[in-house]
Amino acid sequence: MTAAPFTPDSQALPPPWSEPFVPPLSERIGAVGRTVVVLDDDPTGTQTVHDVPVLTRWDVPSIAAELAAGPPALYLLTNSRALDPVRAAEVNFRTGWQVRTAAQRTGRAVAVVSRGDSTLRGHFPSETLALAEGLGGAVDGVLLVPAFLEGGRVTIDGRHWVADGDRWLPVGETPYARDATFGFTSSDLPDWVAERSAGRIRREEVGVLALADLRRGGPAVVADRLAGLRGGAVCVCDALALADLEVLVAGALAAEAAGVRLLYRTAASFVPVRAGIAPRGLLTATEVGTGRRGGPGGLVVVGSHVPATTAQLTRLLASDTVLGVQTDAAALAGEGREADAEVDRVAGIVGAALGSGRDTVVYTSRAVLTAPSADETLQRSVRVSAGLVRIVARLPVRPAYVVGKGGITASDVATTGLGIVRAEVLGQIRPGVPVWRAGPDSRFPGLTYVVFPGNVGSAEDLLAVVRRLGAVEQQDG
Repeated sequence: MTAAPFTPDSQALPPPWSEPFVPPLSERIGAVGRTVVVLDDDPTGTQTVHDVPVLTRWDVPSIAAELAAGPPALYLLTNSRALDPVRAAEVNFRTGWQVRTAAQRTGRAVAVVSRGDSTLRGHFPSETLALAEGLGGAVDGVLLVPAFLEGGRVTIDGRHWVADGDRWLPVGETPYARDATFGFTSSDLPDWVAERSAGRIRREEVGVLALADLRRGGPAVVADRLAGLRGGAVCVCDALALADLEVLVAGALAAEAAGVRLLYRTAASFVPVRAGIAPRGLLTATEVGTGRRGGPGGLVVVGSHVPATTAQLTRLLASDTVLGVQTDAAALAGEGREADAEVDRVAGIVGAALGSGRDTVVYTSRAVLTAPSADETLQRSVRVSAGLVRIVARLPVRPAYVVGKGGITASDVATTGLGIVRAEVLGQIRPGVPVWRAGPDSRFPGLTYVVFPGNVGSAEDLLAVVRRLGAVEQQDG
């Protein structure tokens, strides 16, 4: 999306750092020769990169095989946002150990990123604590960088803001802060860290690399501040523009070269800068590769309930582009015969529609299901997603494409419904909307799979994606 210029107190902000990096930042990153390994808590974290691998299942040999090829980045899809806190920590600890072991075997240096949601929903700090332990402990600092510039999420003076049309809201005043599982009240990130840690990390223990530090002091000040981190201290990092992330990365490289051990908890914008991945334009119809004449239709699976998704779904269903099939979320969240019957009903309709060449949207009823506790609410969401996946797993034909809308939904559809173990991230079809090409070991090798985050895009974007995916020999543009 294109957000309005940031306005609160903007007159007080210094201009972005403009001095050239000597040598250029890309050369510095290349000379270090590290692969940025990203533990992604749902598959939407690939929304800013291209031409990198993503694994949905792995062990030490498979990670080592990827590291041996020397990619700038490697994504490991933990889907930990769909797990309870204990299981999420276990996955992070085990994966940290596997990454450390694979890096030692191959001799390939790594930088490790825990990619989290830019609207602050997720298991923090328990994930980074477990990950640091799995990596061998002794992490000096954890950099918290939730800015997602492409999606209109920025941090100024340690306060996180979200674009909402032509205005900016503190993240604590957005619907994301009222999430049934990961809700919070604080927009000030040091306060948020204290809140999410239930007071184990005190506000005064959290550092802030403010915009003034980045823009007036540059990489030298950043490196100096990071050199002072000890004992896994959390440091919030401001970012309003790409130049701010570049200064942060340049300073982090200098600190790491001096022996500082850093772990990163970031949104998607940080990764391509840290990995030295050059930006590229949106994928064309030819590059997406789904143009067709005849054959089965494409499938869109919508599980997310955030307001942005509902608006996009409403616009899509209002067009004559697709056949909409609503599932009863309450039935899918149940157990036994009720859920089985709903899966049978919807799978039959979807199979017939796809077979006739009709693009089809399967979506859950829009009422948000709640439960007495956050854990129970999460489990109901997981059961709904599992029902959607069972529908996908029963597809009688190879669809022209598949779109997974929403983080948990997109992950479960990829891993269980489509059996994707490894994929290549081609790029983005819309800003913040990545496209994967399924590997040869998946249920439908070479399938175009679109990971559409629940909270990204305008009301028109889901319809625009479906139209692009269904294009037949159209001119690129």
